[in-house]
Amino acid sequence: MTDSVEGIVPDFLTLLHGVIDSPDIPLNVSRSYLQSDSNVKKISGHITKKVADRLADIFKKDRESFEKKWDDLKLFIEYGMITEEKFFEKVSKFTLYKNTAGKYFTLEEYDKIIKENQTDRDKSLVHLYTTDPVAQHTYVAKAAEKGYDVLVFDGQLDTHLINTIESKEPSSRFVRVDSDVIEKLIRKDESHTSKLSQSQSDDLAQVFRSQVTDTDKARFQVRAENLDENDLPMVITQSEFMRRMKDMAQFGGGYSFYGEMPDSFDLVLNTNHPLVIELAGDLDKEHADELKKNSAGIEKTKLEIEFLEKEHGKKKPDEIPTVEKDDLERMRGDLKQLEEKRKGILEGFGNEQKAVRQLIDLAMLANNMLKGEALSAFVKRSISLL
Repeated sequence: MTDSVEGIVPDFLTLLHGVIDSPDIPLNVSRSYLQSDSNVKKISGHITKKVADRLADIFKKDRESFEKKWDDLKLFIEYGMITEEKFFEKVSKFTLYKNTAGKYFTLEEYDKIIKENQTDRDKSLVHLYTTDPVAQHTYVAKAAEKGYDVLVFDGQLDTHLINTIESKEPSSRFVRVDSDVIEKLIRKDESHTSKLSQSQSDDLAQVFRSQVTDTDKARFQVRAENLDENDLPMVITQSEFMRRMKDMAQFGGGYSFYGEMPDSFDLVLNTNHPLVIELAGDLDKEHADELKKNSAGIEKTKLEIEFLEKEHGKKKPDEIPTVEKDDLERMRGDLKQLEEKRKGILEGFGNEQKAVRQLIDLAMLANNMLKGEALSAFVKRSISLL
């Protein structure tokens, strides 16, 4: 009798208690013997099969009891699914997934429920999930408004399990509800027309970007999107790929590099929201002539640079006259100055508009990212805006 079952019992089942009686294994054996003996390997496979069969039996005969025990069992079952191919094949049919309403489904059952509404234009079935229904409530609620169902993946190994399932089912995807705006989580053919011009959208994105500061732990970029006018004016999203890699980095292995990288967030500006459209109007009123003149200068300089670069591309470097080289460098310098001037105009406008900072802080607050001095400033500004 021994407490050392390495090589006999799979790692994910080492918490099992029981007796293994085998006449084919000598009483006194070395660890190397256990690791190489064919009978030991057969025992390991047999234990895995017996556990899977027993779980399947409970699921079939008393599903209600199985569901009540699931949250306590799932860590070990998921570990087995990730590490043991045969175990995955046996238990995947009765592995349970819980949605935000607290209902449990097998993946086969769940796919039938969401297939009609959550299949994207590329025919991929999209499973939306949340890791924290309370903290991500805004995104969960938005998904519900679209008629989408959301799973709860709040376990330690859920990210690894998602990767395993996707590798076996290429036509299925798992996407966290806050990884993009709702229209892009499950891409359909529908789209919204922007009420702003491309130039206005680009300028406003730069206005908002000027009011956000990167840190060692977080990087931000602002992008303008044509969303429904009833959607929020600004939301914060985080790339599914990068966030998933960082989650996996916590367990070490080949993903540790991602763990050292700062988090990357997108501030998505809704160009169809009335408050955003109003800001665009204010920007035009205050700086329309200045921005128009600047745009003309940038466009003209870019065309001149493009022309010279094409001409130089037809010649060998030593055939290009020095004066032309100097002209090209001068034009590049002029372009940089024009772009910096525009950036200064837009940043100045952002500094003057309390609404810009307020919309950013509201998005931050919805993601539990507004703390300390920034939170105090938000409260003070909110009172002044009342």
